[in-house]
Amino acid sequence: MWDELVGQRQVADYLAAAVRRGVVSHAYLFVGPTGAGKKSAARALACAILCDDEACGACATCKRVRRGSHPDVRVVTPEGAATYMVEQIREIIHDVNLSPVEADRKIYIIEGADTFNEGSANAFLKTLEEPPDDVVIVLLATTLEAVVPTIVSRCQVLRFRRMAPEQAVRLLMEHTGAQDTEALAALAATGGVLPRAREFLNSPPRREARERMLATLKDLDVLDEHDVLVAARTLLAAVKAPLDEIKATQAEEVLEHKEFLGAKGTKALEERHKRQLTAREREGLSEVLNIAESWLRDCLVLSQDAGDLVANHDVADAMEEIAAVITPAAATRALAAVKEARRRVSYNVSPQLAVEAMLFDIQEVLRCPR
Repeated sequence: MWDELVGQRQVADYLAAAVRRGVVSHAYLFVGPTGAGKKSAARALACAILCDDEACGACATCKRVRRGSHPDVRVVTPEGAATYMVEQIREIIHDVNLSPVEADRKIYIIEGADTFNEGSANAFLKTLEEPPDDVVIVLLATTLEAVVPTIVSRCQVLRFRRMAPEQAVRLLMEHTGAQDTEALAALAATGGVLPRAREFLNSPPRREARERMLATLKDLDVLDEHDVLVAARTLLAAVKAPLDEIKATQAEEVLEHKEFLGAKGTKALEERHKRQLTAREREGLSEVLNIAESWLRDCLVLSQDAGDLVANHDVADAMEEIAAVITPAAATRALAAVKEARRRVSYNVSPQLAVEAMLFDIQEVLRCPR
């Protein structure tokens, strides 16, 4: 698992050594740009703590941590409108004080630590400072400055550096055997997150969602209102398709632990599964938004004769037609539509409505690209 932290060798070596020496901190704050490998490092740390063979990546424990189905490794995302609500923090605190389900330790990976507001941060401080001895908390943030200082002071901070795009492409090609154009497209779809890009290349349903989004954008200016609504619905169905395998795995886990957990424990496990599915669906939605954004950006750079910056080479012909007529101002308006869709989703607007509105806004630009 440590070997997968490409470009973050210093961090990987530090964490691996801490596990070997038995000096793992009770709370870490991983800070770095999107795609730097923070979440992958947190999962590798969880594997190293729980695995009998130093995060081998191949045992049953590591495999379950990888796919997010280990009952003692919980990944938490904000449930509020782009922030953590105090009620959610209280639920986490309650869960932290419960015994592990099957291992001797529990690991909490808390995303968006830079979205804590003062209220949610204050509610979490005592637990973060003195969690139970069998609990390790890993918080993830993009910038240190955006994290509430009282949270920073209670964590060991590890910084992750940005990976150069050409290095990410090269490493992805080495790990997957993909062509350079495939690697570029996968990184564009996953926001430059290397582990997700590797998973993307190995997931036919996710690649199909990309094809669906690109086909929609290509024909968007000639679609009528009904066609746009159907296209949005089809896109959302494509986003949900990769979840079927996760649901099957979760069903097996419930059956495996049902007798041991009892009715109350089974219900808690099912609730955790529901949260996992919601988080994975949001990741899938984020991917199709990334694809739309990268396609529009490609149209813009082609319009400025900067073809060496294109990410979606397999649809270059369609983009060149748009690039021939679109202005930077028009492309900026279309990109703003994608940004607005992200904002709406973060505020719990229906994904269907957010995608529909985005497609109509982009359609307006494509029909009048000046």
